[in-house]
Amino acid sequence: MKDFLRQNGILLLVIAFLLSVLIGVLSFVMGGKADPLSNLVNTVTAPVRSGIAAAADWVEGAYGYVFHYGEMEQELKDLRARVGELEEEVRQGEEASRENEQLRELLKFQTRRRELTTEPVKVTARSTSNWESTLTLSKGSDHGIEAGDCVITETGVLVGVVDKTGVNWSTVSTIINTDTEMGGIVTRTFSAGVLEGDFSLMNQGKLKLNYLPEGAQLVSGDEVLTSGRGDMFPSGLPVGHVEGVFTDPSGQTRYAVVIPSVKLDSLIEVFVIKDFEITE
Repeated sequence: MKDFLRQNGILLLVIAFLLSVLIGVLSFVMGGKADPLSNLVNTVTAPVRSGIAAAADWVEGAYGYVFHYGEMEQELKDLRARVGELEEEVRQGEEASRENEQLRELLKFQTRRRELTTEPVKVTARSTSNWESTLTLSKGSDHGIEAGDCVITETGVLVGVVDKTGVNWSTVSTIINTDTEMGGIVTRTFSAGVLEGDFSLMNQGKLKLNYLPEGAQLVSGDEVLTSGRGDMFPSGLPVGHVEGVFTDPSGQTRYAVVIPSVKLDSLIEVFVIKDFEITE
C-alpha cells in the first residue's frame, strides 16, 4: 500500500483537486441548488419525515383532547344545569302570568257581581268514571269552605258544588255528576227548568235541563244560567248552551241537553263561593 501511494501519490492529489474543482463548478452553475446526492437523499427520506410529522400532530391533538375532556364535560354539566334553571324560570313566569290573568278575570266578574265572596283554591285531583265526576280541592273548612258551596272559574262559569270538606281539602261534585240538581234558566226565552246530571249524558260530558214548560221554544245554542231558585245557589252563573230539545220516553215532559261551558279536564285553579247576597 505504501509503495502504491509513493508511486501514485501525485496522481491521487491531481484527481482530488480536479474533483474539488468539479464540485465547485457544479455548485456555481446550479446557483445554490442542492447537489444530486443531497437531492437523492432528501427525495428518499421525505415521505418518512411527513409520516413522522403527521403522527406527531395526531399525538399532540389526542393529548390536547384528553387533557381538556374533563374540563369540557364539566362545562357541559354547568350548561345543562343553567338550561334547567332557565326553563324553571320560564315555567314560573308562565304560571305567574296565568294566575294574574285569572285574578284579572275574577276581578272583572266580581265587579259585576259584588254580592259574591270567593276563595281561590287549587285543583289537586279529579275523578271521572261511569258513576261520578268529582274534583278534589286544596282547601277545606279551615278556609271557611262548606258543603253546598258553588264552585266557579275565574270568569264565573259554574264548575259544580262542594260535596264534602275536610280541614284542608274538599271534594266537588261537578255539574255533570249524577247528583246535580239546581234551577236553570234559558236567557233568550226565560224558560226555567231543573239542571240535572244523567248517567248516559255524564259519559259525554253533558247534563239535562229538565221539566221545561210545555210551550218553551228552545233552539241549539241558547245560553243556560243558574236561576237561583230556592235561594240555595247564586243566580246568573253561566252553565252552558243548549245542544237540542227532546221528549222523555213517557212523552210527558221535555228536556234540553246542555253542553257545559267549563272544561273540567283543564281546570287548575277554581273559586269557591263562600257567601252571596240574594238580589231581587
